[in-house]
Amino acid sequence: MSTAPKRIGRRDPSRLELEWQDGHRTVYSTAELRRLCPCARCIHELTGQALLDPASVPEELTHNGVQLVGTYALSVAFSDGHSTGIFTWPMLRENDPASSTG
Repeated sequence: MSTAPKRIGRRDPSRLELEWQDGHRTVYSTAELRRLCPCARCIHELTGQALLDPASVPEELTHNGVQLVGTYALSVAFSDGHSTGIFTWPMLRENDPASSTG
């Protein structure tokens, strides 16, 4: 799905809520979102290997701001100082924590 969500809830700094055009709702804790960061500091650009240790992200992590990146993604400023990830609509929808089987 490449369509932007119809609503982005970001008032609670410990979570991010996305309501999609089809009515589906995705909710991420800020820590879950941080662990998913696709930037070059978190994922090796050539190998795709994770560089971020998920255990290093505290559950109480918050976000200081969420901004649109064009019409295709979000940028999140995390309370740990990290802010370089670009979270595309398809990525956010495909990695919905409620849909994971792990």
